[in-house]
Amino acid sequence: MIGWSLERAIEYGIPANGVERYVVWPGQACSHVLGRLKIEALRDKARAALGEKFDIKKFHNLVLQTGNVPLKVLEDLEGDSISSQA
Repeated sequence: MIGWSLERAIEYGIPANGVERYVVWPGQACSHVLGRLKIEALRDKARAALGEKFDIKKFHNLVLQTGNVPLKVLEDLEGDSISSQA
């Protein structure tokens, strides 16, 4: 994709607003996907550890109320949350 024109990227199937976003903010998409994958992994870990005690609303509240933190901090907080509920 390096050196492609906007038109070539659109022909390839990437929406124009997506191409523009990647050009202006190249690390955003990668960061978004890595964060999503980590949050999904934490959710799966909590679900496996807590079984029927797992509450998706509590999990979402923890993630959302924690705010913008490094993924390691979120992981540690989720570990603490699992320990306190187990």
